[in-house]
Amino acid sequence: MSIDLSQFIPTFLEESFEGLELMESSLLTLEQGDNDTIHAIFRAAHSIKGGAGTFGFHRVTDFTHEVETLLDEMRDGRRQVCQSDVDLLLKSVDCIKLLIEASRDGIECNEPVIGEVHAGLELTLNAAGSTDNKAEDDIEYDEVEDDVDDGLQVWHIDFKPKHEMLQTGNDPVHIFHALEDLGPLTKQADVSEMPPIGELHPEECYLHWQLTLTSECPKEEILEVFEWVEDDCELTISRVENTDNVAAKSVTSAVEITAEVAVTPNAPSTSNVPKASAEPKADPAKKAPAVEGGGSIRVGIDKVDALINRVGELVITQAMLQQVGEELSVDGGDLVDKLREGLGQLESNTRDLQEDVMRIRMLPISFVFNRFPRMVYDVSSKLGKKVELKLSGEQTELDKTVMEKIGDPLVHLVRNSLDHGLETPEERVAAGKDETGTVHLNAYHQGGYIVIDISDDGRGLNTQRIHEKALEKGLITSEQNLTDDEINNLVFAPGFSTADVVSDLSGRGVGMDVVRRNIESLGGHVSLTSTPGKGSVFSVCLPLTLAILDGQLVKIANETYIVPLIAIVESVQVSPDALKAIGGSESLYLFREEYIPLYNIRDLFAIPNKPREQDEGMVIIVENGGSKFAMVVDDLLSQQQVVLKSLEANYMAVEGISGATILGDGNVALIVDIKGLATLKLTKAKDAAKQRSLQVSQHLSPDLSQQGQSSEEFA
Repeated sequence: MSIDLSQFIPTFLEESFEGLELMESSLLTLEQGDNDTIHAIFRAAHSIKGGAGTFGFHRVTDFTHEVETLLDEMRDGRRQVCQSDVDLLLKSVDCIKLLIEASRDGIECNEPVIGEVHAGLELTLNAAGSTDNKAEDDIEYDEVEDDVDDGLQVWHIDFKPKHEMLQTGNDPVHIFHALEDLGPLTKQADVSEMPPIGELHPEECYLHWQLTLTSECPKEEILEVFEWVEDDCELTISRVENTDNVAAKSVTSAVEITAEVAVTPNAPSTSNVPKASAEPKADPAKKAPAVEGGGSIRVGIDKVDALINRVGELVITQAMLQQVGEELSVDGGDLVDKLREGLGQLESNTRDLQEDVMRIRMLPISFVFNRFPRMVYDVSSKLGKKVELKLSGEQTELDKTVMEKIGDPLVHLVRNSLDHGLETPEERVAAGKDETGTVHLNAYHQGGYIVIDISDDGRGLNTQRIHEKALEKGLITSEQNLTDDEINNLVFAPGFSTADVVSDLSGRGVGMDVVRRNIESLGGHVSLTSTPGKGSVFSVCLPLTLAILDGQLVKIANETYIVPLIAIVESVQVSPDALKAIGGSESLYLFREEYIPLYNIRDLFAIPNKPREQDEGMVIIVENGGSKFAMVVDDLLSQQQVVLKSLEANYMAVEGISGATILGDGNVALIVDIKGLATLKLTKAKDAAKQRSLQVSQHLSPDLSQQGQSSEEFA
């Protein structure tokens, strides 16, 4: 029965990209004499080459073979680790990735850099008089010379798999089939290590094979058959001079078997990155199944999303039942008490289930952080700066959806620190600093949110320079009296840049405004603090997940709205003394010695109910992109987690509203979009200004409209 290998290609691709990440991160920390790291890099490359050969990705195989040869010389001690070779290997990792992506997409990859790097590999290997010898770790060879006369040869192969070899996805049957392609093969199995049937573990290999191969092939071709399992077996290959002695090689307890006996119940893995070191053998009778403990499975994200949606519906149903229970409790009675007790248990179990399901989508932020060592290495080399990258909080977990969207903003912020923040070694020494600058990425949980700090110990922001550029670009006026923090935050304005020279790193005036926009689209915000001569810190605050929102329920007229808790600074009773009218219906509110805009939600959402006086109700102070404003609401209700539903997908996009949810009483509550609310306020203010301008023009000159002259022309 033939196996359709194409079904394993997605697994090979995923594991290959993981192997490339391992190679890259290991190369960045590689030091002279670090044999363990070199072995890990070699094994990852070796696995990628083997998998690519299986699926016919020959360009990947050929290129990776050159990389493997260079690494082989390093791990055998025939070549010293030097910076130029590390740089070449890092470029090779990029090329392998390009080739794998091209193979995946079924297209030709003609990137010039691949040819350049391949030529560099060949030049490096030839310059050292390198030979393409196969590594011999954990493999014993007979001392008989390989360069024998042409013609049929008899090879004796002593193949003893480690007990855990089957668990790595490798199958002896496929090895035997590959050997049979080289020539006639006889197989004898040693069953002396087989445990009693009651102690036999189905995922352990207890057999030991004596193989005899008759072929014209050299030893190297036989070794290639075993290259995927070289770390998972004991192997001896020897050429038999006298074929009459072949039978004497068999062990006493060996019995003739067919290859099918060794078939593992698991489907073969198409790519495998061997472990850095072999685990000690365990007693088969006592060893736990491999699936227990730290095992994992790969599940399609669509299945996870469907499960999360289903749990969201369960949460809504539980809230509705809770509401019914509260209404029934008015009448009392034993049945009602039992109902409330059951509903309490349902609420507890639902909350636990919700948290467990949400954890499925949670991944450590190291998946994002791992891209930065290479990026810092490349950018600092280009800038001629010495940089130490510090990472902390890598195991802090974040929703996969948020993680996928936060990568690019973080890249912009780190590049900004490298380009604008850190000084050159000469400048740092002149300033009394160490010539090596530091960029620190730190992630940590704060309440129901994750905070990512990107800090550097560089020169800090030049507030005066930012102010001058802002005036030059017309972003502010000379009459405005801004604080240092307000001036520094102008770096997030669209098109703003203080760079005098445009480069491939900065100076085009794009990036920082995109950073803020992307972060705010995730329901988060970014803040900036800077100390001249000491450095700067960008702090990004994000919700842990986009599926669940911690919200404050508020009452406006007869409707319930939800304000994201992450945006709320403080909630206070309206104080008439804090109100200050500035013309028309516009007002300011005095909050902590600072006047901030006051938004009347009734006016913004055109709620038809009779409006209340502004000095009644509550005021919620919210923050949007570093700026604060006050929202007038009728009353504050409870705080609770809500399941987000897309308003655009189910109805249409509504300015000032980010989504909706279903409350326990079955009613729909709209979720306020803080940034959208500010935009809506600005739009309405402009419309009101145009209307007033039109009214004034009509009052001063009624004939203008009849003459076809617009109010804008009059103004």
